[in-house]
Amino acid sequence: MDVFVTGFAAGLGLIVAIGAQNAWVLRQGLRRAHMGWVVGICIASDLVLMAAGTLGIGAIVDRAAWVLTVLTWAGVAYLCWFAFTSFRSALRPDAEGLRAQGAAGPGLGAVVGATLAVTWLNPHVYLDTMVFLGSLANQYGGLRWVFTAGSMTGSVCWFSALGFGARALSGPMSSPRVWRGLDLVIGVVMLALAVRLALGAI
Repeated sequence: MDVFVTGFAAGLGLIVAIGAQNAWVLRQGLRRAHMGWVVGICIASDLVLMAAGTLGIGAIVDRAAWVLTVLTWAGVAYLCWFAFTSFRSALRPDAEGLRAQGAAGPGLGAVVGATLAVTWLNPHVYLDTMVFLGSLANQYGGLRWVFTAGSMTGSVCWFSALGFGARALSGPMSSPRVWRGLDLVIGVVMLALAVRLALGAI
């Protein structure tokens, strides 16, 4: 049980930090748009990455510097585009207010694609989830899968709480003014993350 709790805490510690993925889940939760798909993809991605790290694949990723470089610049480009669309939405609060109240927003395909992009184009997801958590898990020898199960449980709890918790707050936050502020904040976060990724790759 101690190993499980340690894995749970380690997983939450890496996932809870503000990032592109969490901002996207929060945004879609408040829009009440395809929330099951968004949460499901985030959780499934984490489970795959954590399992791969425990199996030792993280060591291979850690040595494939060119792969991380490609992912970094792809992530920078995507985050910049995400920031641009967020700033553009912030200038159209009436449209965002309609979306918050349930009017037509991005289709399922667009939402799935964006969720996959913010998850898999971030090089830190490989370093944190596969390399770091994988190395921690393997320190426990025969109990490594207990540690990994704790980390996986942390991921399930966090994304479920974030997505469906935001969905529950979508009514009180349906004001166009609130949506304009939210999109502005998300745009700033995305741009800051893009700059940080770019500086780290130079």
